[in-house]
Amino acid sequence: MRNTRSLNAKTKADKTQSGKTKAGNSKDPKAGNAKAARAKPAKKAKSKAQITGTPYDDVFHTLLIDCSELVIPLINEVFGTHYTGSEKIIFSPNEHYLKRQGGKENERITDSSFRIEDPDGKGSRKYHMECQSRPDNSMLVRFYEYDTLIALDGGELKDNVLTVTFPCSALLLLRHRASSPDRLKIRMITPGGTVEYDIHVIKSQTYTLEEIFEKNLLLLIPFYIFTHEKRFRKYKEGSAGLAALQAEYSQIRERLEKLTARGAISEYTKCTINDMSKKVLENIAKKHDSVREGVETVMGGKVLEHEAKTILKKGIAQGEKQGFTRGKKQGMEQGLEQGLEQGLAQGIPQGEEKLSRLIEKLITDNRQQDVLQVTQDKKYREKLYEEYRIS
Repeated sequence: MRNTRSLNAKTKADKTQSGKTKAGNSKDPKAGNAKAARAKPAKKAKSKAQITGTPYDDVFHTLLIDCSELVIPLINEVFGTHYTGSEKIIFSPNEHYLKRQGGKENERITDSSFRIEDPDGKGSRKYHMECQSRPDNSMLVRFYEYDTLIALDGGELKDNVLTVTFPCSALLLLRHRASSPDRLKIRMITPGGTVEYDIHVIKSQTYTLEEIFEKNLLLLIPFYIFTHEKRFRKYKEGSAGLAALQAEYSQIRERLEKLTARGAISEYTKCTINDMSKKVLENIAKKHDSVREGVETVMGGKVLEHEAKTILKKGIAQGEKQGFTRGKKQGMEQGLEQGLEQGLAQGIPQGEEKLSRLIEKLITDNRQQDVLQVTQDKKYREKLYEEYRIS
């Protein structure tokens, strides 16, 4: 089912060659100029159709991919499902190609297509979620394009019948109007009859802080600042409004720390939620210094990088290095070629596991500074291995 791109590319090449032949046979040079002039508006239309991501899309996709466990409660809230959190989430390929008029292709990238498999492996369901800061007329067109491509990715051709399964789709809307609907609808009129399905709309601003924590909708926390956006101008230094905003974010920080302490979420997830909250804040309040600085003070200052991911990457890199060293030593003892192959196969996972165990214990003991140090300082790392009796 993944031959769409190659077929489109062939069509594009055929049409391009055809266009060259017609141009070469033209007896009237003015006719060619007229065609070129008529082609110019098409270029403008293409640029208007180009879809670009926003910082809020990036935050949403980062949370889905890096903290995929956060999506389960949101799916339950939107679709009325009863997933327990033990299900497996499998993300789909994120590159798709749309065929346009004239054989041209537009690439579409969506990180928000996934399926949830039951723990027993007996069933699964496709989902597609997108994030948008405000409603516009192109949303339904994009959903139809994405959903069709997602359905084709898993299409089955049997006995001259092509079966495609469309995903359950939802839109996270960060800003909404009073007239914004709770559901959008796609209707397809086919020769065999009319088929239609709903796109569920999640209006993030309608959820209070209490509801977010009660329903475990932690994925919405980075976007909670949108509920205050219309009052930013009133939130000046020393104002009661800014103090109330800071109090709410102080509550968010404390409640996340409590969830981490009792093991409901990991330290990594907590750090990611905080980091993504700051990234949203930096964009939405870039013209309101008092709001941005006031909230950052409560949450712990400016974020320079996605810290949780940085720690994880350093730990994996260090584990690979240790595994290679162990594999090389074993290779010298057993014979270079055979020993390296076996030693690397054993050493890399062992090195990663050893360092991962150490990092997990440090995070549990709230020793974040030591986590960074052990990824850089070999002597200190060995010292902590002994301290925690990790061999």
